[in-house]
Amino acid sequence: MGNCLSGDVAGGKQAIGGVQQRPTSTTTNNAAQNDAVDFFFRSRGQYPLFSQIELSLSASNLIDRDIASKSDPMAVMYLRKKDGKLEEIGRTEVILNSLNPKWIEKITVSFQFETVQTLVFHVFDVDTRYHNVPVKTLKLKEQDYLGEATCVLSEVMTKPNRSMTINLHGNVGAGVTRKLGTLSLQAEETIASKTVVEMNLRSVNLDNKDLFSKSDPFLRISRLVENSIVVPVCKTEVVDNNLNPIWKPVCLTMQQFGSKDTPLLIECLDFNTSGNHELIGRTEKSIAELERLCHQREAINFVYPSTSHGRNKVLKGQLIVDHFVEKVQYSFLDYISSGFELNFMVAVDFTASNGDPRTPSSLHYNDPSGRLNSYQKAIMEVGEVIQFYDSDRRFPAWGFGGRTADGHVSHAFNLNGASFGDEVVGVEGIMSAYSNALTNVPLAGPTLFSHVVDKAAHTASQSLSQNSPKYFVLLIITDGVLTDMAGTIDALVRASDLPLSVLIVGVGNTDFTQMEFLDADKGRRLESSTGRVATRDIVQFVPMKEVHSGQVSVVQALLEELPGQFLSYVRCRNINPVGAPAI
Repeated sequence: MGNCLSGDVAGGKQAIGGVQQRPTSTTTNNAAQNDAVDFFFRSRGQYPLFSQIELSLSASNLIDRDIASKSDPMAVMYLRKKDGKLEEIGRTEVILNSLNPKWIEKITVSFQFETVQTLVFHVFDVDTRYHNVPVKTLKLKEQDYLGEATCVLSEVMTKPNRSMTINLHGNVGAGVTRKLGTLSLQAEETIASKTVVEMNLRSVNLDNKDLFSKSDPFLRISRLVENSIVVPVCKTEVVDNNLNPIWKPVCLTMQQFGSKDTPLLIECLDFNTSGNHELIGRTEKSIAELERLCHQREAINFVYPSTSHGRNKVLKGQLIVDHFVEKVQYSFLDYISSGFELNFMVAVDFTASNGDPRTPSSLHYNDPSGRLNSYQKAIMEVGEVIQFYDSDRRFPAWGFGGRTADGHVSHAFNLNGASFGDEVVGVEGIMSAYSNALTNVPLAGPTLFSHVVDKAAHTASQSLSQNSPKYFVLLIITDGVLTDMAGTIDALVRASDLPLSVLIVGVGNTDFTQMEFLDADKGRRLESSTGRVATRDIVQFVPMKEVHSGQVSVVQALLEELPGQFLSYVRCRNINPVGAPAI
């Protein structure tokens, strides 16, 4: 569901839904579409019959589990699998102090026409101490349960306006049965449009709603659909103590605003920590009208709705569009199909923590029967995916942590044993080079990632200097026991400016806490020993034990974050697909 925080240090004042757009789905499930995964399967003649659906959620009359304030609700959606187990699909953001939340963060699911898809929704009251934590990392057992509801997706899709309200139920303690409120769903098919608009919005002369200070205004933008249904699509950040606020740019996709003529409800509200945000004023404008206001340098007055049947009160407070641009936002597949190349590099862990290859318990065990060890399984399974996306299927392949022929421990030796030339051809080449190295290179240590990361970064840097349309992926296969954590972080931070991602595949059952930290999925980018913060997250960690246990497919696991990391690089540098006109 993206990297939406559950709240920030200021208590829910962050922007949601209108900041830099999610490049691709980042949900960790098989129910939402991922361009890279979809392309992989389609190339093999597998064409699933589905339609991408976005669900908007809201709730009414939730129970209050807090003492001094109201509940801080978050909704989680699951898909019930054939074996009865629940697979998490996505989470909304947390809305502070509200028993009637209208969540902005949407949850995407693939509507499979030929199957019955049972959706299960759980609503939680998120503990205050977790309000500065990304929702995807929240442990649900530590939150207060507010109820659950179930429906079949096809029911929602066949309802008028594709909307549905269901009762929440469940045991909230002491076996007492009570009304737990309702959950409402609004389903919409996603729009295959690359059009986005970016606007700089500000206001002047807003009414002051506070007694001892000035208002803390923010904008909430909603789309008006049939039968006066209001679907919130984004909110800006809160500007504290200011009656003439300037908000950060708002970026909206056509999926969010519908069409340029779709009416949008723009509300300016005064933020209150109690959750009772007070309306300052409102206006209804379409994207086309906002564009005209910008080009003609006009302002629009907010109005305050009449409490009776009289006319709305026109306020002196105004909304101004300082900047408006409509542009194309290319997809991952747009780049790949245009000739943009993905180049993979492979590094294999030869440290002693893997165990003596002569013993069956070793992750590197060389089984006389020909049975694959943990590293060989990973190379085979991962290799099928990466060679599909690598245009020439020639991989620079290295080992690290082994004692080479000169008697020294090398942290980046050529896996093929050659003094010059580190490339091997295809998965078979990796497997052959690995097997040969295993008989010629004794395992040693310590475990250092920084050398292979720097080597991959050097390759990416050379390509960048030549303006080559290439993006590099370093695949590290390891048991996860890392010695140079600080050095690795420094190397990753240095590499974050380059066209490079690092995909760490964990084998065995070791504690992978260090690898999960490098993945930076908790919303905080890596910081080097000198205080430099990574430009972007370039690391993804995949534990093979989850693949082998059936929790996730190897294709889904490997390609989950790569499209997003790729797009974050090309978009922030305004790099277009090969041959595409400049934006």
